[in-house]
Amino acid sequence: MSMVANWIEAFQTQNLRAEVEMDLVSKWLIIVRASVFPMTFFAGAIGGLLALGTDGVQVDFGLWLLCLVGLLLAHASNNLANDYFDTLSGVDTPDYHRAKYSLHPLLSGLITKRQLLASIVVVNLLGVVIGVILYLERGWIAAAYAIAGFGISYFYVAPPLRLKHHGFGEPSVFVVWGPLMIAGTFFVTTGENPAWVWAASLPYGLIVMTVLFGKHIDKLEADTAKNIRTLPVILGHERARLATQWMIWSFYAVVVALVAVGVLGIWTLAVFASIPMARRIVRTFQRPPPTEAPENFPVWPLWYVAWAFALTRQTGALLALGLLVNAIFPIYL
Repeated sequence: MSMVANWIEAFQTQNLRAEVEMDLVSKWLIIVRASVFPMTFFAGAIGGLLALGTDGVQVDFGLWLLCLVGLLLAHASNNLANDYFDTLSGVDTPDYHRAKYSLHPLLSGLITKRQLLASIVVVNLLGVVIGVILYLERGWIAAAYAIAGFGISYFYVAPPLRLKHHGFGEPSVFVVWGPLMIAGTFFVTTGENPAWVWAASLPYGLIVMTVLFGKHIDKLEADTAKNIRTLPVILGHERARLATQWMIWSFYAVVVALVAVGVLGIWTLAVFASIPMARRIVRTFQRPPPTEAPENFPVWPLWYVAWAFALTRQTGALLALGLLVNAIFPIYL
């Protein structure tokens, strides 16, 4: 039971207390940064649940599950590649945020460069196998979704594009966790590729983007010193925090608009149960971060990202729940 508790701690906090002996599962949960996997899980779930609630389409549950596994593998690969290329290029150093809020796979000695590179290759090979299966089942459109997602994720930090370094990291997250993951999962699950699913994917892509905004606001000074031009660096601290607040409220506004035009069922308004949390988090973004680590705060010196992720996890769960209820008792305006 103590080992299971360690796994839960590693999954929830991206850390393990120093006095606890590191076991193999906890080690890999930390290396792949599994704590952020819920964002991807809910994206894949939303894509499939949109299919489940659509009349006239045939839902292939096996392909839905396979696609979800592929998305999680892609997220793991992206996290591993980020750590590898950021260390290789000199971005990740012992005094940089990445090595402070969690054990860095390379800098902490959890794994060697050779082992990390091998892990990237293995995870990508597993993803390729799933991609080939989906291609054989659904054709080139499925392959196009997968290639687009892989390309954006790979070049997020990898040369020559390094999207994060030039203000394109945040929009790329919106595209990947919104249209590519959600519409891509819908297509794999049904074989259909309607435009309305792309519209339905926009709110979740928007709320996920707040997580990256929060993380890059937390690292703004460090990124500025390393000439990493994230959008918060370009906007500045105050305007980046204001933009994140607008994105949070825009999530709810877009859901309402999609319900009003009949793209989403009224049950998706369940996301409004997260408004109390959203108000608290918006107030957090209105204030500068604390100067010292709050008691038992797991990912210090990160601050805003933790709150944005908590909201994303709650809104993602509520949106998925609303879509599930809508699939059983469909009500549209």
